[in-house]
Amino acid sequence: MAKKPNYSFEKRQKELLKKAKKEEKKQRKLNGEDVDDENEGSDDDGDDEESEDETTGA
Repeated sequence: MAKKPNYSFEKRQKELLKKAKKEEKKQRKLNGEDVDDENEGSDDDGDDEESEDETTGA
């Protein structure tokens, strides 16, 4: 017999992770550090230029 998944545990873990991230963001904001989650990880500006070069070079 297969083990039944514990969805409540998974949900609680996600909630705790969200809470921790929110608290970390709050602390960074209070410390005066730049808080810009929207632009985080979007340092792919070079990729866009490459795709444009490929389309115009054809």
